[in-house]
Amino acid sequence: MTNHFAAYRVARLNAGLYPPSQDEMATFAQYGIQPVLVANEAPEAIIPQIANCDALLVISAQVPLAVIEHLKQCRVISRLGAGTDKIDVQAATNRGILVTNVPFFCVEEQADHTLALLLALARRLPQMSQAMADGAWRRARSQASHNQRLSHQVLGLIGFGNSARATAQRARAFGLRVLATRRNPSASHAEADRLGVEMVELDRLLSQSDYVSLHLPLSADSHHMIDEAALRKMKPGAMLINTSRGAIVDETALVAALRTGHLAGAGLDTFEQIDVFVDSTTQPDHPLLSLDNVVLTPHVAAYSVQAAHDVTHGGIENVVAVLSGHWPPEAHIVNRDVVPRFSLI
Repeated sequence: MTNHFAAYRVARLNAGLYPPSQDEMATFAQYGIQPVLVANEAPEAIIPQIANCDALLVISAQVPLAVIEHLKQCRVISRLGAGTDKIDVQAATNRGILVTNVPFFCVEEQADHTLALLLALARRLPQMSQAMADGAWRRARSQASHNQRLSHQVLGLIGFGNSARATAQRARAFGLRVLATRRNPSASHAEADRLGVEMVELDRLLSQSDYVSLHLPLSADSHHMIDEAALRKMKPGAMLINTSRGAIVDETALVAALRTGHLAGAGLDTFEQIDVFVDSTTQPDHPLLSLDNVVLTPHVAAYSVQAAHDVTHGGIENVVAVLSGHWPPEAHIVNRDVVPRFSLI
């Protein structure tokens, strides 16, 4: 087995931003793989290092057509994560390259983080903490004067995949009424019924929810789904939570809604205009950073020791399956209509 995999060239992107852990390197070594670690991020810098790879693993780098058309012998692009919006999946499909992911990666973590943001907003923890740091005890106490009991409120989930269902389970334990909407309204409601979730149309969800949480991938259809019009439909005083993809939200419209008070707050882990992976050399001036009614985290909803283990092993095992001449688990195949350039069984 070891000698078999050593014959293949496996490239691993994002080695500068996300250096491989000891666990990841040990997993590669288990299969006799010595990965080519690529720290560059720009497509033109990546291409010379991966053009002759048999398998490509990627965390957050863009893998556009300009990169994929140089992958002359690549069999699989393995996303070390779930979302594949940064990979030109159609270009890979056209060239017989499988695109795989780890679909159940960070489901529990994203749900935990969503509830953490919701609770921080509901109990006004950032404002209270800042007042405490300022020594303004009375101002700190006053932050709690308008808190609402969670069991009297409504959480709306846009998207009803794995992370949304895990979030619903947690929210129901707090007594929240949970609404949800999804792209396929004719899909079975069995799981929603089991969790006590009411499936509704998007406009009703926006108008009735005290908290709206996003749980869907970024696509042409979801880009700026939460725009000025959608924000206007939200209940006055409601709060928005985004642990999915930043570009689902029109950030300019969101800032306006927060400044006017139409929205009472937002909890954001992901952004369209703020690159949280590059430290700013100057004081950042994005308006979201100056608002006191937002809770911001640097795209870490997926993080935990267990999630890192799961995604490392799942992503590498997808590569191992393909290089062994086998299909990965069906749930891990993103482009299920692909005709592989190398036959699989």
